[in-house]
Amino acid sequence: MALSNKNGRKSCAVDAKIAKIVVSEFGFSEKTPTFARRIINSQFTIINYPLSIMKKIFIALMAILIVVVLTASKPARTTIFIIGDSTAAQKDLSKGSPERGWGMALQCFFDTVFIHVDNHAVNGRSSKSFIDEGRWDRVLLLMRPGDYVIIQFGHNDEKPKADRHTDPGSTFDYNLARFVRETREHGGIPVLMNAVVRRNFMVAAPANADDEALRNTTFKDAPVMVEGDTLVDTHGLYAVAPRDVAKRMNCHFVDANRITHDLEQSLGVEGSKKLHMWYAPGEHPALPQGRQDNTHYNAYGAHQVARRLAEALTVEIPLLQKYRTDDNPCLMP
Repeated sequence: MALSNKNGRKSCAVDAKIAKIVVSEFGFSEKTPTFARRIINSQFTIINYPLSIMKKIFIALMAILIVVVLTASKPARTTIFIIGDSTAAQKDLSKGSPERGWGMALQCFFDTVFIHVDNHAVNGRSSKSFIDEGRWDRVLLLMRPGDYVIIQFGHNDEKPKADRHTDPGSTFDYNLARFVRETREHGGIPVLMNAVVRRNFMVAAPANADDEALRNTTFKDAPVMVEGDTLVDTHGLYAVAPRDVAKRMNCHFVDANRITHDLEQSLGVEGSKKLHMWYAPGEHPALPQGRQDNTHYNAYGAHQVARRLAEALTVEIPLLQKYRTDDNPCLMP
């Protein structure tokens, strides 16, 4: 509305209704900053300025308002943290290794606009060493209310080394409970998973003091073992403890052990090798002497496991279902 003062110069009242029209077009939420609310809910009167200047002021105000509203309306991303061992971990790809952790592929199955997967799983870590090395403290510093934490240990807790070993029903359970409790104290949502299976169709499994040492072996180094048709468990009570803790603490639980057991068993003795670091000499340029590793995944295996775990997550936590996506194409390296 244009007005004239006693000197004959024009002034203009900027009605809040105009601002409200702009907001109705671009969205408005409780996140809109206070000064933008004042533009919307108040009426500004600018006196004794020429109309041309007042138009420029009005346009500038509207431009600021639009930027503020558009910025404030961007969806905040929820983070899914992963803590665990080498079966989930990020890998060093600088030398062309085909090894991948399933955590590297999980982002493929969730909308990146709304979900960010932050993988903190590390080769060779147990629940004990992950805490002792300060890795858990770092996750807690990054965590925001509403974030999820996938907790999966067991492979290295089984090992005899003092810096890794824990006991199911005792120290292992205590560490898992600590992860759950401290996640909740920081406003996060814990999800316990038990360990994925090893590809063990052997009638009598060989001694395995350290899964990490498998990276230093070649194809010919592997012991000649008799394999049957049935996958044989190697985790014992370490696969049971996470379920027990989840039940005791009313925590989300995904049975990764059963899921991967069914996958490996369905593929059979030969087909299941395709999931793992099984390469004949000369089959892969990074492994000229080949390898027989029944624990760690290649890219195909990581993908297959991550797909199934993502599906199980959305069943356990239906809220995540609307963020579930197909993985075609997947940008996992």
